[in-house]
Amino acid sequence: MSDHQPAQPPRPTLLRIPLFRLLAINLAIGACAAALLVGGLLWLNPGHLRELIFADRAPGVALLLLLASFLITFGSAAMGSAIMAQGRKEDGDKDGGHGSRLALREVVQRARTR
Repeated sequence: MSDHQPAQPPRPTLLRIPLFRLLAINLAIGACAAALLVGGLLWLNPGHLRELIFADRAPGVALLLLLASFLITFGSAAMGSAIMAQGRKEDGDKDGGHGSRLALREVVQRARTR
């Protein structure tokens, strides 16, 4: 018996799955938008919001809750709009089909690997 085990094929990472990659990218876009908005709110200080937050004994909790709520809102909005845009027709398409560009990419990639 040899000490060598048969080589296992590499496991696919989650980012190789097109739908998961689409969602992850759009979640990152929503997170950046949320961080920019919270930073802008603190910078502009509307209604003395920054003063109210930092006058508390634990301002980190208020900042974390504010950022988390904006992150959930903008992240889910970005992911939802990306999913809904999948069925949109291309500009040059004249037929009435609702083909998905993501499915088309998978078919083209499979055809190229054969």
